[in-house]
Formats: sequence, C-alpha cells, structure tokens
Amino acid sequence: EVQLVESGGGLVQPGGSLRLSCAASGFTFDDYSMSWVRQAPGKGLEWVSAISWNGGRIYYGESIEGRFTISRDIAKNTVYLQMNSLKPEDTAVYYCKLSTLSRTSYYFQRLMEYWGKGTLVTVSS
Repeated sequence: EVQLVESGGGLVQPGGSLRLSCAASGFTFDDYSMSWVRQAPGKGLEWVSAISWNGGRIYYGESIEGRFTISRDIAKNTVYLQMNSLKPEDTAVYYCKLSTLSRTSYYFQRLMEYWGKGTLVTVSS
C-alpha cells in the first residue's frame, strides 16, 4: 500500500525558512509525479509545486513567487520543499501527493492519486 509521510513543519517567524520532507514507500510504479498541496485555515486546497520523478521536470504555483524550491532524492524516494522568506499567508497544512497513470485498456488510462496526512506550518511573530 502506498505510504506518504510528511515532516518538517512547525512554527517560524515571518521571513524565516523551513524545509519539508515527504518519504514515499509501498509501490512499484514505472513513473509518477509528486506534488505539494496546502490548505490554509478556513480555505480550500491550493497547489504549490510538483516534480516528475524520472524526468525531474518542475512546476510552481503562481503564488509562490520564487520563494520555494522543490527537489527530489531518488535513492531515498523522498521529495523536499525548501521554503524561504515565509509570510503569514503561507500558514497552512502542507500535504504531499503522488500521482500516476494506470492503463485500464488499449484506449484508456486512469489517474491515481495518493495523499499523505500533512504537516502544519505556522508563520507568526
């Protein structure tokens, strides 16, 4: 069974930095992508960043503004999110998500997504 375990959250002052980690295990997919998605108090889900595993292609949400960096360690099957210049608006539960395509027939594929339980980031003075 796919397992995603986030860590690294905590309390930090505005302008500070944190590094989140997501350790993945329990699967043998040929290729997949991993993403960070966050949910601020009282708000909906917001996509933050994504990285493809084999090709290493990286994408960021518009609200990040160059402050965050996503990376991966293939040997450890772990994805990281380095967060700098943190703002109070960054306060949220940060979730790790794994996405992969499963072929159901010659013509069709199905998107499969797996979620971690999240880690809380609080930015406050």
